[in-house]
Parts: sequence; structure tokens; C-alpha cells
Amino acid sequence: MIHFVGAGPGAPDLITLRGHRLLCEADVIIYAGSLVNPALLDAAKEGCAIHNSACMTLEEVLAVMEQAEREQKTTVRLHTGDPCLYGAIQEQMDALRQKGIPYAVTPGVSSFCAAAAALPAEYTLPGVSQTVILTRMAGRTPVPEREEIAGLAAHGASMAIFLSAGMLPELSERLIAGGYSPDSPAAIVYKASWPDEIVCRCTVGTLVQAAQEKGITKTALILAGGFLKEPYRRSRLYDPGFSHAFRPASSTEDTP
Repeated sequence: MIHFVGAGPGAPDLITLRGHRLLCEADVIIYAGSLVNPALLDAAKEGCAIHNSACMTLEEVLAVMEQAEREQKTTVRLHTGDPCLYGAIQEQMDALRQKGIPYAVTPGVSSFCAAAAALPAEYTLPGVSQTVILTRMAGRTPVPEREEIAGLAAHGASMAIFLSAGMLPELSERLIAGGYSPDSPAAIVYKASWPDEIVCRCTVGTLVQAAQEKGITKTALILAGGFLKEPYRRSRLYDPGFSHAFRPASSTEDTP
């Protein structure tokens, strides 16, 4: 059996209970060594075969999985954050399906969640934004034309931008072209939840300067949107003037 497991954003105790149990039970672990905190591998049992996929091709990863399956071993494919985001797991799952090899996915805590916790901030504020856009700049891996950063920025939603810390001049330019002003609030969160985490609040126009001052060139999430600074309305969920299935209204007017 192959288990795709989300390792979480970095801190070893932010992997799920299920993910940790699978790590402890695994006979083979294939981990994304360029991103996964190696401290997570401390959970591996004695004799577990550990492979760093940063040095492997897809075909080599699949070969390890196939060999383990022939030997009736349990394999954990350990991906950073949640594997459904930029994890390149679909091609692995499709190949396993074609080969008749069973697999399952265990979700993890994504870095965009850990980044919000580090600030701390809430992406979905009443009166500010009720939508979160998770995206990336086009680089060596292109993005569909309809998902170009400026077009997404035009929505004014909260944005969490992955895999783009090395392209901050272009990112800042495209965000401004899409409708953000240079003074719009932004943040850079480097290695969210790791011991060397860095949180840097800045503006869309000062992203480059802020990263240079902190020496940040990679492994960072870029956040942009009014949720970082703008005034917001109180949530109606806990407003005394708002009734719902679990609580009647206790006053006649909503609190401003």
C-alpha cells in the first residue's frame, strides 16, 4: 500500500496524528527532501528504507514504490504541507492506478494556514474578503493565461502566493497592474512554523526591499490583501442581534 502523506508546513508536531502513525509504521519512506523538515524522519522505525525524492525522477520514485509493493511493504510518500497543493501527486497516483497498486492520501496542514497563524491573521474577514486565492507566478512551470497574477489580483480577494519568492520584482509589478496600490498591505512569511521562521509585514510596493533586508530568496509565502490591515465588520455568527439554528437573537439590532 502506498500512502501519500502531507507532512505539514515544517514543525514536526504539525503533521496529523494519522500521518505520524503512518510514518511510524512505514517500511519505506520517500520524502520531498528539498522542502520537508528532516526532523519528521525521526519517527521512522528501525530498518525503514528512506529515499530523498529531491534527487530522484518520477520513474525512480515509482520504481521504489513498485519494489516495495512486490515485497508487500508499506510505503509513505511524504510531501510538504498538503500534497494536493503543488505536490505533483496526480501523476504518481495515475501511474499507480495504471499499475494496479493501491494508494491512499492523508491530508496535511498547508503552509498558507501556517503563514496566517504566524502573522497572526484571518483571510476571510466580513466586509473585506470572503475569498482566498492560492496561486503562483509563472516561472519554469507556466500557468494558464486566465490565471495570470494581475487578473487574479483584480478580484481584490485575499491572496497567498506560493513558489514566487525568487520573482518578487515581477510579482509586485503584476499585483499593482491588477489593481493593488503600492501601499496595499502585504507580508512575507519565510519557512512558516520552522525554528528559523521569519515574518515580515510590508506593502505590495516594498516586497523586494523587505525580502532583501531579511535575506529571503526562497521557501517563503507571499500574502497580499486587505485582510492584513483594513477595518472589518464583526462576524454575525457571534453577534447578539443575529439568530441561527443554535442560538436565538438576544437583542434587536446587530452590533456594528
